[in-house]
Amino acid sequence: MTALLLGALGLFLSLVAPGLLAAARWPDRAPAPAVVLWQAITLAGVLCALGVVLAGPEELIRAADGNRRVASAALVAALAVAAVIVLRLLVSLGGVMWRSRARRARHRLLVDLLDRAEQRHGLDVEGLRVLDGAQPLAYCVAGRSPRVVLTGGALDVLNTTQIAAVVAHEQAHLRHRHELVRESFTAFYQAVPRPLRSRAPLDAVRLLLEMVADDAAARRSGGDAVRGALTLLSDDSAGAGRDRRLSRLADQQPRSVALSVIVLVGAVALLVLPTLVVVVPWLSVAVSNWPL
Repeated sequence: MTALLLGALGLFLSLVAPGLLAAARWPDRAPAPAVVLWQAITLAGVLCALGVVLAGPEELIRAADGNRRVASAALVAALAVAAVIVLRLLVSLGGVMWRSRARRARHRLLVDLLDRAEQRHGLDVEGLRVLDGAQPLAYCVAGRSPRVVLTGGALDVLNTTQIAAVVAHEQAHLRHRHELVRESFTAFYQAVPRPLRSRAPLDAVRLLLEMVADDAAARRSGGDAVRGALTLLSDDSAGAGRDRRLSRLADQQPRSVALSVIVLVGAVALLVLPTLVVVVPWLSVAVSNWPL
């Protein structure tokens, strides 16, 4: 029964919950807690998979009144499969992090070489680099020596307040190490078997992190400045995400503290309750009855 319950919960968290949460609009009012909820869903899905692998053989052997040799073999096999799951996740995470760091190191070297310091117009921002280009772009390059990159086109179309908002937005990404969050979700996406894989968590978290940075910039420069800068900057990949960001910036309603608390409590409950209600009772029975 434990394996069935954990399996059902794992399938729900992998196949149903991502679509429901990605389609919801309440995360726009509490983007940071929503990211935590996405992380809890992801981690709970992994724990459910491990629980099925470990609990399934034990329950089958116990139901069949298996002997010591069969039980021992089942335990070894379950532990081996669980180790493979964990190792696959760790290898995926290590690969994503290594490739990302190598790519960012090359990118930092490139923007340092192409920097046009004379176009900064007196901007005193640590790690700021200005590149030639008529297209108005702004982004950051994370790492131990981060960079905030603006193009000459961005400086031409943005006013002083909007430039400050853009810089604050990119600095928020760097300060909160959003690249680590993105890397973890990318690694999980690549590690999950294709039939259970969904891009919803990856895409939703990327958008929510942009909203978190928007809020940080709005607190410093005002929502109108952030919205104006977002309208003027080029980002062909933003799509509907840009519209959602512009809408919430135009709304300028205060973020819901109550909603944030509820979401954070829900994220914790998602990890704790299945453990207390399902796993702990099974574990106590399994340890006492396992024929070793």
